[in-house]
Amino acid sequence: MKNTTLINRYASLASWVYHIDKPIGRSFGDVEYYRERLKNIQGTILEPASGNGRILIPLLESGLNIEGFDASAEMLAYCEQECQKRGLNGKFRQEMFNTFTYTAPYEAIIIPAGSFQLITDINEAIEVLKRFKLALKENGRLIIDLSLLSSLAEPPMLARQWNVPNGMLTLTESRVETNYITQTTMSQLRYEHWDNEKGLINSEIDLFALRFWGVKEFELALQAVGFTEITISSNYNYLDTPNEETHTVTFEASF
Repeated sequence: MKNTTLINRYASLASWVYHIDKPIGRSFGDVEYYRERLKNIQGTILEPASGNGRILIPLLESGLNIEGFDASAEMLAYCEQECQKRGLNGKFRQEMFNTFTYTAPYEAIIIPAGSFQLITDINEAIEVLKRFKLALKENGRLIIDLSLLSSLAEPPMLARQWNVPNGMLTLTESRVETNYITQTTMSQLRYEHWDNEKGLINSEIDLFALRFWGVKEFELALQAVGFTEITISSNYNYLDTPNEETHTVTFEASF
């Protein structure tokens, strides 16, 4: 039995669970939103933290020139596998938010699904925003989804399970810390692979950390690094004002 403990790692079991729970094209309103917002872009688009390709692959199929990177080799393997199934020439690589490389600036950079919140240190987050701006062409667009700050007070999810051949996968979350000063949470995620005959055959424990932003706070952060044209939308409805029913806020910024 193998056990690993890392922060925001998305190792083999975590990536397997993600790919089952969030397969290619599964949408929370974001796939359609990004397809619509990017439809007139002729140049290259970058998706940091592209994961298994849930959003990247549908956008690639719609004719957009999009590439991605992710820190998890396991997630990238699923993306490659799904591109091969569809006969797509996907471009993605293993890199990090704060060290990614590029040869030419992008027309747009997109970060759906709150992945930017994986950066829990505010100073590092600001540096990454600066890096994104440098990687954009003039008038290029940065589009980022965030959960509301109120999510800090939400309880951890219940245990979940998924059926797999000859067994099941389980995920149990325990909240380790909620810090209202730093606006961060830390959870312990326990992934287990159970075989119908052998019982537990593999497990992983990951520490999963997120930082939550206030709407005005993030707008000011974008302005601080040099973005001048900023729009804010609610629940994937362009320019809808966030309200008490909002679960996702999308910022679009250019300069």
